[in-house]
Amino acid sequence: MVEKTRRRRVESDGDDRDAARWEVFCRDDPTDPLRHVGSVVADDAEEAHEHAARLFGWYAVDVWVCPATSVARFSTRASESERGGGDEPEGDGEDGESEAAEPRVYEETEGTPHVRDS
Repeated sequence: MVEKTRRRRVESDGDDRDAARWEVFCRDDPTDPLRHVGSVVADDAEEAHEHAARLFGWYAVDVWVCPATSVARFSTRASESERGGGDEPEGDGEDGESEAAEPRVYEETEGTPHVRDS
């Protein structure tokens, strides 16, 4: 059985640090994919790169930094307002239907389906 994952967009909490936060991605080998390794706080990209290289990029061939405000975040965890008993009715999905109406667990199938003549 496979559980269907539900993620919701995480909105910025309006913190002033969001404007100065940079997400850091590194690659240790030219054939490796980039991977998110953390965040740094800096006034500009050059300063963010200096912090990132010192903290995360010791062996990295590539270090990428991007403004945190340009990254769309999605999470399976409830937001602060939802944990605090927000005004939304519990169990309502984006389409207005109750989550209970749609099963969250699905059976996993193996192999290629075969059609048999009756």
